[in-house]
Amino acid sequence: MTLNELRIGQRASILDVSGDDGIAVRLMEMGLTDGEEITLIGFAPLGDPIEFLIRGYRLSLRSAEAKRVTVTAIDGTA
Repeated sequence: MTLNELRIGQRASILDVSGDDGIAVRLMEMGLTDGEEITLIGFAPLGDPIEFLIRGYRLSLRSAEAKRVTVTAIDGTA
C-alpha cells in the first residue's frame, strides 16, 4: 500500500520511496526513510494535499508524492 491509501489516524511503517529523481531524494531528505513510522492526520478540503505526522513534525504532501511512498500498516488495520 502507499501513503495516499491510508485512512485518517492510521499508522504505518515506511518501506520504500520509489524513483531515483529529485522528488524521491527530497522525500527522503524530509524524513521519509525506511522503517520510519508515519501517521495520516488529515486531508485538505479537496483531498490534496495530505497531512502526515512523522518524526514529531507535520508534513504535507501532494497525493502524487504520497503515491511514491510504499508503507505497511502497523496498527492492525489494512
